Amino acid sequence: MSNSVMQVCPESVNAPERVMPVTIITGFLGSGKTTLLNHILNNRHGLKIAVIVNEFGDIDIDSQLLVSVDENMVQLGNGCICCTINQSLVDTVYEMVDRHDSVDYIVVETTGIADPLPIMLSFVSTELRDVTRLDSVLTVVDAESFTSTHYESEAALNQLIFGDIILLNKTDLVSPQVVDGLEDYIRSIKPSARIISTQYGEVPLPLILDIGFNDSSTYLNSSKLSHLHDYEHSHHLENDGFVAVSFESESLPEQLRQCPFDLPKFQNFLDHLSPDVYRAKGIVWFQGSQLRHILQLSGKRCDMKSVHATSLKENRSQSPKRNQLVFIGRNLDAERIKRQLIECLAT
Repeated sequence: MSNSVMQVCPESVNAPERVMPVTIITGFLGSGKTTLLNHILNNRHGLKIAVIVNEFGDIDIDSQLLVSVDENMVQLGNGCICCTINQSLVDTVYEMVDRHDSVDYIVVETTGIADPLPIMLSFVSTELRDVTRLDSVLTVVDAESFTSTHYESEAALNQLIFGDIILLNKTDLVSPQVVDGLEDYIRSIKPSARIISTQYGEVPLPLILDIGFNDSSTYLNSSKLSHLHDYEHSHHLENDGFVAVSFESESLPEQLRQCPFDLPKFQNFLDHLSPDVYRAKGIVWFQGSQLRHILQLSGKRCDMKSVHATSLKENRSQSPKRNQLVFIGRNLDAERIKRQLIECLAT
């Protein structure tokens, strides 16, 4: 990484009134935001980054998939910091800025159904403008599953409209002609956006961090400004019709809490999953296996990767043999999904 990116106001880093650069990562469900975030953390070359993740659903899956998250979900093993928004965004950011361990940069990862505008406005129209500088909004797009029907969701459309940089991700899964067509479509919505094609969220960090690409004047006078409050994802979900269905072992009757899934039954459940499920993710345990399995489902694409339990953040007061799943979509029958999952347990 070049020195121009590495040196983020070095003289002001230790000063209380320092201005902290902020990058917002947004994008529709399953586009690859967490993969991009892990890429940033793995390739930051000494830059101390504070990560703020705003998980949708009752179970915090993404923070467990981040790099080396410790038991308190605050200090990353690589020297960076991670937290969730469990208070107002303003208070969370101030907590990051006020830390005395020389944080250089803040990255905010939104949920897949979040309208980025309220978050952006929090940095430019509240007291945060005195201690932070909104550097850019990165919108991640899944080149394979991208469809204009995403934009039945106002939040998903705003992810493009307010994106300074559009990362056209997973381009290895489609033809060059499809990539060209997607770029033309994106430019029809946001002509000024910088479009970068990428695979697995791997993009040189000098292209996306500390680039000063955001121009707040393009949205600061938005009609939504008068309605600005602390960001609450439930508001956007209600407007766009999205719901989250959470399933975890701890919520089951006691006799079922230690039961793993039966793999054939669970595979059959996935094969017949409602098309109204846009996104699913989870950490699951199968009968006969000592490994944990990370499930990632986006549209029709499903991936399951096995990992050792020790590589995941666990609450030591709880058994590592537990299942956690979140399903995100429209018109979902929560009770039916939970009932089907219980039927997948090896009892």
